[in-house]
Amino acid sequence: MISPAERSPFNLNRYLDDIDDKPGRVLNLAIAILVLVSSVIFIIETYPLGEQVRTSLTIANRIILVIFAIEYGLRLWIADNKRRYLLSPYSLIDLVAILPFFLGVLDISFVLIFRWFRILRLFRFIKGHTIFGYVSSEDGTILTRILFTLFAIVFVYSGLIYQVEHPVNSDEFRTFLDALYFAVATMTTVGFGDITPISELGRLLTILMIWSGITLIPWQIGDLVKRLLKTSRKVEVPCPNCNTEFHDNDAQFCRVCGTVLPHVDHQ
Repeated sequence: MISPAERSPFNLNRYLDDIDDKPGRVLNLAIAILVLVSSVIFIIETYPLGEQVRTSLTIANRIILVIFAIEYGLRLWIADNKRRYLLSPYSLIDLVAILPFFLGVLDISFVLIFRWFRILRLFRFIKGHTIFGYVSSEDGTILTRILFTLFAIVFVYSGLIYQVEHPVNSDEFRTFLDALYFAVATMTTVGFGDITPISELGRLLTILMIWSGITLIPWQIGDLVKRLLKTSRKVEVPCPNCNTEFHDNDAQFCRVCGTVLPHVDHQ
């Protein structure tokens, strides 16, 4: 059976899903930039602004969300299994971010930041020497994913607590920075106590933040340290067959293709 994407004059799968191809990389990078712009707009709007500036930012953010709504419709249209797509994490993120905004309930478009997980493979170029040793392009992707997980969790919790507490507790949660400060202090279990939520939903979010801080953050940081320590034990021994650059310092065969590695003095 021919899928809607294959019947289309344009190969939509190539643009929407295949980030290893240049058109897909360009489109997904553009989407990532729009997600970042939308998140920055949300942060800026928490500060005192002139009416004209605020209106312009609201219009820009609405245009971005319309683009995401169109993209969501295209992905749903080309999906072979529409039910599975509707229940997929990225589909649910899009719905949670877009629907409340257009319904005028809450602006939680900042949860779109999770969509960056879809394009983390674009960060393969992240490699070089660190204080722990050389980080290959493969390890760079993994390190980026770990660091971004930490950032995304803190960022989304900050946005949620601001949206919940600012309307009822604007003296303490004045801007996004106040919410970010509270989220970091709470999730790291420092808890200075100078900013506290007063609503029931805000307190529930605080409990979830503490649980996340106790479980997710040490886990992610532990993975980060293990990955960095692992890369510090690798040396530059290019494989003559597949050109894989880095191997364990006692490796005799390529870890990718199994070719015998040239002798290197590891002293």
